[in-house]
Amino acid sequence: MTDFHRIKRLPPYVFEQVNRIKAAARANGADIIDLGMGNPDLPAPRHVIEKLVETAGKPRTDRYSASKGIGGLRRAQAGYYERRFGVKLDPDTQVVATLGSKEGFANMAQAITGPGDVVLVPNPSYPIHAFGFLMAGGAIRSVPAEPTPAFFPALERAVVHSIPKPIAVVVCYPSNPTAYVASLDFYKDLVAFAKKHELIVLSDLAYAEVYFDGEPPPSVLQVPGAVDVTVEFTSMSKTYSMAGWRMGFAVGNERLLAALARVKSYLDYGAYTPVQVAATAALNGPDDCIVEMRDIYRRRRDALVDSFGRAGWPIPTPSASMFAWVPIPEPFRGLGSLEFSKLLVEKADVAVAPGIGFGEHGDDYVRIAIVENEQRIRQAARNIRRFLETADKTLHNVVPLAARR
Repeated sequence: MTDFHRIKRLPPYVFEQVNRIKAAARANGADIIDLGMGNPDLPAPRHVIEKLVETAGKPRTDRYSASKGIGGLRRAQAGYYERRFGVKLDPDTQVVATLGSKEGFANMAQAITGPGDVVLVPNPSYPIHAFGFLMAGGAIRSVPAEPTPAFFPALERAVVHSIPKPIAVVVCYPSNPTAYVASLDFYKDLVAFAKKHELIVLSDLAYAEVYFDGEPPPSVLQVPGAVDVTVEFTSMSKTYSMAGWRMGFAVGNERLLAALARVKSYLDYGAYTPVQVAATAALNGPDDCIVEMRDIYRRRRDALVDSFGRAGWPIPTPSASMFAWVPIPEPFRGLGSLEFSKLLVEKADVAVAPGIGFGEHGDDYVRIAIVENEQRIRQAARNIRRFLETADKTLHNVVPLAARR
């Protein structure tokens, strides 16, 4: 049987290779400290769970729901944008509820991408930012991930040298995996660039509320006129520790959201109504749970930076997101991020995400997620210290891996 066209466009999912080794180690009794997937370990807020329980099991709420989200949920999301960013949105035409931001991104790609259309995507970046468009038949051109002035000459070159002309540019700040944060000035320049070159801006703001230092991260929609060219994706997953609930949003340009809503109407009936009602309660409810979440992640970040640094592996301090983007220790850099990540599972009982999974420009890095408590993070550091102390012996044993590279 021949390979399927869309599947052939997807490389092997490198995270799965690490997951297999992790599962095998656990099956053999190893206590693996999993800092790989950005999978929140905190509970969802109590009042949100209570609202879910209260709403579930009623004939009316067990029926098909609304594909673009129930009205109360879309109004709650519009209210959040006005409170947090000072951005006014029409909940009927400028807000679509999605099954997490990942699904929203993938279906937006389906809605706007024609065969061979070029999309500008940061490298490294979260996989769906590129592969959503590849699965939809588009082509990807990489641009820098860091939101500095150097971003725009690179963007200009990508526009000038791409045939056909790109249709969209993807941004993600606070960034997954790099934890970069963009300023409002950067977004102003981005919107001006997009309008000049007739580009759509697709902004992933899933980590808007996970920040530790300085001002809260802005939304690109705060830029006057940004809504003319922009759709922004947010998620309940990290803000409210509701990752498994699969609840997110796309907001912004009416024409683009109408296209997304039309695609979704053929593919799904929306999230389970009690989940939408509970998500509404989260958005309309008190924000002390968000402050508490932020404090927990800040303490974990500090524990990671302190303990890993003292173990001999310096960690650049992230100012936002639930990740650290960390250069591979020099003696191991020649292995590449996938082999190094496998080595950490096998020799240190610590799982991280290989940087190559986020694009080829990430191969000298790994992503470390702060999804374990401070005690476990410090335990991971002790394991890392022992691993690094035997680096010469370890490297000697894996020379054939490096030679294969």
